[in-house]
Amino acid sequence: MFQKTRELFPVKEEGVFLAHCAISPVPEPACRAMTAAVRDQMRRGMSGLSGYFQSVEKLRAAAARLLDTDPDNLAFVKNTSEAMGMIANGYPFRLGDRIISYVHEYPANHYPWRLQEKRGVELVLLPDRHLADADTGERPCGWSMEDVERLVTDRTRVIAVSHVQFTSGFAADLKELGAFCKERGIDLVVDAAQSLGCLPVRPEEWNIAAVVASGWKWLFGPTGTGLFYTAPEFRQKLADVLVGAECMVQGDDYLNHTWQPHATARRFEYSTTPTLLAVALEASLTSAVLPYPPEAVAAEVFRLQDRILAGIDRDRYKPVLFSGAHRSGILSFICRWNPDEIMKRAAQEGVFVSSRCGYLRLAPHWCTTDEEVDRAVEVLNGIEPG
Repeated sequence: MFQKTRELFPVKEEGVFLAHCAISPVPEPACRAMTAAVRDQMRRGMSGLSGYFQSVEKLRAAAARLLDTDPDNLAFVKNTSEAMGMIANGYPFRLGDRIISYVHEYPANHYPWRLQEKRGVELVLLPDRHLADADTGERPCGWSMEDVERLVTDRTRVIAVSHVQFTSGFAADLKELGAFCKERGIDLVVDAAQSLGCLPVRPEEWNIAAVVASGWKWLFGPTGTGLFYTAPEFRQKLADVLVGAECMVQGDDYLNHTWQPHATARRFEYSTTPTLLAVALEASLTSAVLPYPPEAVAAEVFRLQDRILAGIDRDRYKPVLFSGAHRSGILSFICRWNPDEIMKRAAQEGVFVSSRCGYLRLAPHWCTTDEEVDRAVEVLNGIEPG
């Protein structure tokens, strides 16, 4: 079913790539599409790019298929920080309102909410809980619904968490959390940078107000790209934070200064669109994400993880495992030796993994083969302290 070829992913010529939770390699069609667009701009400037001006519309349509929503609910952004900033700074908070988040969130989903303290809003952080089957010590692990229930009050307006924690790989049960928020009229904002493209994400079915994801991880896109979903009723709540020509209905009628921003998510695409990047991300989605249902992708990733677990030396690498809805595409390990050093040593052998906050992270994607997994396990098991 899965086309795990070198033609689609030339990175295979360099070695085994198990760091899709960091910056993924782009598939060959994305590189080809972006190269063609750059070449056309090189030769003819604006006229060379005119044929690509519909690329963002195609990207929105592709992203809408992935999230099972309408393209009008999608915006093309540069990264998660940009979108989270527009949400947090545009939200109609009042003095004494509360935001709930997790104490070890990635900065893109922390600082924009922390900034709201200047508006008299209270940021309440869920404590870290040891929810894995291994003792994670002082390393970040995850948060519990019991703490959410305990900390929510009638002044809680937003819960802002990552679908998957970038450190341990703990995944939130978004279906459960979304139902909880719906019962209480709380807006659920999700950073899906570490899940979209690997796990199912269904904002409309799960009552998620906003989903933000970077394009260069599980979506195989170039850096400087991101996707931003907003539910229509939530979008209406947000004040405008960043504005420019492209967010207005009149578009390139630049001397028409009538204030009429788009009602769709296009209002968040406030300035000149990075067309070349949109072309590449749309090609990545079309060639490497949309051909496979999210459930099938998750099942394949978990199968590859199980193959890693079956062969890895448990005396050297202690896995941090979560069950059920809390499992994700990130398989984190507590190592006998420094994980940063292991990452460097593995790269010298052509095996690319990542290290964060005391964990060694292995993140295969559907494009990873069994032979590549076996090669990576062999290299990792053979590394000795320098």
